[in-house]
Amino acid sequence: MTANTPPRTTGPLLRREARLAWGLLFPTIFSVSMVVILPLFAIFWISFKPLKLADLRAPSPVVREDIRGNPDTAGDAATLRYRLRNSSPDKAISDVILHDTLPDGLTVGALDARCQLSGAALTCDLGDWPGGFREQLKIPVTVEQTYLDSGISVKDSPAQIAGKSENTLTNFNFTTENFARIFDGSQFWNVLWVTLFYTIFGTIGALVVGLFAALLLNKSFRGQGIMRGLYLFPYVAPVIAVAFTWVMLFDPFSGSANALLIQMGVTAGPINFFGQRPLALIMVTVFEIWRYFPLSFLFILARMQSIDTDMYEAADMDGASPFQQFWYLSMPQLLGILSVLFLLRFIWTFNKFDDIFLLTGGNAGTRTLTVNVYEQAFAISNIGAGAAVAVVIFGCLIAFSLFFFRFISREEGL
Repeated sequence: MTANTPPRTTGPLLRREARLAWGLLFPTIFSVSMVVILPLFAIFWISFKPLKLADLRAPSPVVREDIRGNPDTAGDAATLRYRLRNSSPDKAISDVILHDTLPDGLTVGALDARCQLSGAALTCDLGDWPGGFREQLKIPVTVEQTYLDSGISVKDSPAQIAGKSENTLTNFNFTTENFARIFDGSQFWNVLWVTLFYTIFGTIGALVVGLFAALLLNKSFRGQGIMRGLYLFPYVAPVIAVAFTWVMLFDPFSGSANALLIQMGVTAGPINFFGQRPLALIMVTVFEIWRYFPLSFLFILARMQSIDTDMYEAADMDGASPFQQFWYLSMPQLLGILSVLFLLRFIWTFNKFDDIFLLTGGNAGTRTLTVNVYEQAFAISNIGAGAAVAVVIFGCLIAFSLFFFRFISREEGL
């Protein structure tokens, strides 16, 4: 091999090592792919289905059997009753077959035309049932002493019933009605505007407050560790606890915030912070900023402490003001981490559900797309529409991510 010949990057040994590496990585790649791809595929599948909450379980025939007549003496007449119904109010079931094994000591009288008896085995072909079907199948029987002495009830050998039904979740009937319903009217665009307001201002606010907190704690002083721990409290505290605290603090009747504002003469009466527009949206956005600025604070502080201090000393000797040092020295060093934090916080805030749901329940003009998913899927039991809103959320985040990596990240050198 001459000096100008490039080193070989392929060969039997390298190919074997590459195959071994992919073989070792395959279980992990497959598991992660299934965790991500299968739920995503399920959401897309359901979004094109006219699926209600009740449709998650396929229609099935239901049977209850009992003995009517309370026979207590041999030779008494009784009625073997089967109460039949379709579990679905609107979906049909076809080819319904009933199987039952009668206990010893019951003599069957006239059978229903749909039933046959072979020894103790009873079989009934009940045909097709429409949605909401209900019927009682009655068979006259005579009780013998054997039945009375055995102490066996017909419920000890329950009847078996089966039929064929179409499952809305797994069939191949698709529709765009869910998406048409979402985009029809102004409600969706109002929810989208609320989501964008909450996400953009919540994300930018968390970054700005986190940056300010990092600047405050970037200097060494006594009690610095305690202050850093206190700054982390909003992020590590249970969301249900802090949300309940905020609701109680700003309650219009018993909240401390309202009492303080009235005592100071700022307002003449109580303010319903979480119950009136547009104040409720502003309050949930402020809560988002307060709760999640510690994450930005941690990342920004770590990046600031890795910056070489020599250039700050040189700038100080040249007469640069603290603001000029921050703007011309610190900010260029922080743009990378700020861009990454903006991307992550935007995606997380856009998907945020629990904070708003705990504070306002989506009322007073605070219903975001994620809250809309919950209301569509569970409040009004329209699983298909809820999945369609989830697909819209996915599309919005994909569009934002493409825009971010196409323009913003390029400017920041990421």
